[in-house]
Amino acid sequence: MSLKKLFVEETDNTFIQFFRYLLVGGFATVVDWGLSALLFYMVFGQNDAILCNGTSFVAGLVVNYFLSTFWIFKNSKISNRFLEFLSFAAIGVVGLVLTLVITWGFEALLKDVTSLYQMIAKVVSTAVSFFWNFFARKFLLFDKKHNEEEHQNSSDVGNE
Repeated sequence: MSLKKLFVEETDNTFIQFFRYLLVGGFATVVDWGLSALLFYMVFGQNDAILCNGTSFVAGLVVNYFLSTFWIFKNSKISNRFLEFLSFAAIGVVGLVLTLVITWGFEALLKDVTSLYQMIAKVVSTAVSFFWNFFARKFLLFDKKHNEEEHQNSSDVGNE
């Protein structure tokens, strides 16, 4: 596989999209964590952790959306960009809820057993959330087959 195909050319190849999503997700995570730390330690202070983390989550989500729609997913089922973003965000919120539920579950199961439960929960919940976000966005929101079928059906209507 060429570097051009992996990094530059448009593709609906799931492996290439998954690879790109790893990079985009990693960058969005750096934006999220970096902004969170900046806001927490330099702007709002330790009394506003929820504001810091909420703001940084939204910033990471926006970065993820723009990079994903520019570089990874080109064929949206939704023609309105604002509604597309809201759908993208809703999938991300489900991923966030999965993260919280998994973290809560690990805390309930492992808190008395090991002090590493938070790190174990973070690794597992990040992986689950990542897979959910990628596959939900790929197949529920950005599905090339859906657009091709829709285009074919609209072409068929005109030919009858």
